[in-house]
Formats: sequence, structure tokens, C-alpha cells
Amino acid sequence: MLLEEFLLPMGISQRELADAIQAPYQRVNEIVNGKRGITPSTALRLAKFFEMTPDFWMNLQLRWDLYHAQQDEAQVLKRIHPRAQTPAPVHAAS
Repeated sequence: MLLEEFLLPMGISQRELADAIQAPYQRVNEIVNGKRGITPSTALRLAKFFEMTPDFWMNLQLRWDLYHAQQDEAQVLKRIHPRAQTPAPVHAAS
């Protein structure tokens, strides 16, 4: 998303972004290529540069992580059944 939604439309290279947010080029490149997640520190830097909130970037990371966890855990999740609801016990008045 960083590449397609931000860098390419704005004509910003990965190196330019890395320099602007004072982060190593390798970090930006790995984020763009899905090899590294966005940390709170990087979210703060991206938010400042793109004039957005850090929450935006952290929520993107959270959604990415959950998507991949669902894929990784699909077989296990199929074998887990929701807990059956049982009525709450009734206590006698004292």
C-alpha cells in the first residue's frame, strides 16, 4: 500500500522517503516489499511526513498482521468451536 497509494502517485522514491523520515533505506524497502512491519516509531515518522495520524499506519499494520494470521491459522481455526452458551446460575436470595 505504501508504494501504490503514496509513493508512486506522489512521485517519491523509496530513497527519498527514507531520507525524509530519517530512516534507513533498507527499512523502507522492506516495508514496501512486505518483509518488515511498520513499528510505532516508523508510524510516527510516516504520519508526520504524510500529514496523517500514526493510528492510520498502525491500523494498516494490524490489518495486515490479522490477515496473515488468519491464513496461517486457518486449519486450526476450523477445528475450534464456539463455547456453547449456558444460562447463568440463579442464586437464592438470602
